[in-house]
Amino acid sequence: MMSMRRSLALIVVVSLTMVGCDKPTGSAPGPGGSPGAAPPTPEVSVLVAKAETVPITRDLVGRLAATRTAQVRARVAGIVLERVYTEGTDVQRGQVLFRIDPARLEARLRAEEAALARAEADAANAALTAKRYMDLRERKTLSQQDLDTAQAAERTTAAAVKQARANVEMARLDLGYATVTAPIAGRAGRALVTEGALVGEGEVTPLTMVEHIDPIYVNFGLSMQQVIELQQAVTPAGMAGPRSASKFQVQVLSPDGTPAGSPGSLDFSDLAVDPNTGALSLRATLPNPDKALLPGMFVNLRLTAGALENAFVLPQAALARDLRGAYVMVVDAENTVQQRRVDTHGMTRTDWILTGDLKDGDQVIVAGLQKVKPNALAKVAPMTGPAAGPGAPAAGPKG
Repeated sequence: MMSMRRSLALIVVVSLTMVGCDKPTGSAPGPGGSPGAAPPTPEVSVLVAKAETVPITRDLVGRLAATRTAQVRARVAGIVLERVYTEGTDVQRGQVLFRIDPARLEARLRAEEAALARAEADAANAALTAKRYMDLRERKTLSQQDLDTAQAAERTTAAAVKQARANVEMARLDLGYATVTAPIAGRAGRALVTEGALVGEGEVTPLTMVEHIDPIYVNFGLSMQQVIELQQAVTPAGMAGPRSASKFQVQVLSPDGTPAGSPGSLDFSDLAVDPNTGALSLRATLPNPDKALLPGMFVNLRLTAGALENAFVLPQAALARDLRGAYVMVVDAENTVQQRRVDTHGMTRTDWILTGDLKDGDQVIVAGLQKVKPNALAKVAPMTGPAAGPGAPAAGPKG
């Protein structure tokens, strides 16, 4: 009996040894523990590409400046009697801003008018004398020398009258300058002098500043790379009609990035690039009817140079690059990954603007891009996280 048990134990050991030898060397169990199973299909999230017309824009920083600026100065010497306008308010051209004591100027005007009257009287006497001498000369009772002297006196006094009239006109102008008016329409700043101040004595004294701010200028710069990109973007085949630089739109942006106010247009481009900054200076004119934009302010602005047709706006995570350039990966109807070459045309705040081999309706991989290869299978899974973008993730074919 004991011998039979030993024989059965030996048979079991030999059988187990043979089973272990039949198992292939180095094989690993699959996901479910089953040996020899294929690796799992990678899961990716996709967005459906939608072709649209996308504006070509650049977000920049600019500084506002008045379209017209006039420094109001005292043009005659005197004591400031009154500030007529209200500081910080809008004024019209010709509106009175200051009054300077006119007493000395009025006295000067009266003196010049008296000098004019005296010159006119001297000229009248000289003219009569010359006329009488002419008659006497015709009767041969006067020498030619006396006649010449009388005619010279007539001409001299006539010139003195013209000089006196010019002096009167100058004195009248100076008296008018005692009433200081706005040279342009705009917003008048704070007064730089007060009542009782002596102005214009030996120098031209500034009184205030008037700035025209509707419309208003915004000055900004573009790097040469941005200039080249915009120049190339103005006339390619993908453009929705060519545009000249004067048709570029400029829009001021609020702090949250939304447009504020009405758009303006580019009206000036410098002739040379600044060697210190490497940027080209540009200027646009913006409507400012409510006077909310003030000179000296720094503002965020958006330059719109045109629009691209058949373009796609996709999240940053969808774009990859290699030695050949930029590309995206798409999942076709058979759940096979395909590579699509694309061209970049700048960015919005979060997305790339792309053109190229993409087609309307392509399922573009936006999550899991590092796990797939061209011509391999992929499984579309629901997408979570910020890469999902503003819309819901696309539902791909079921694998």
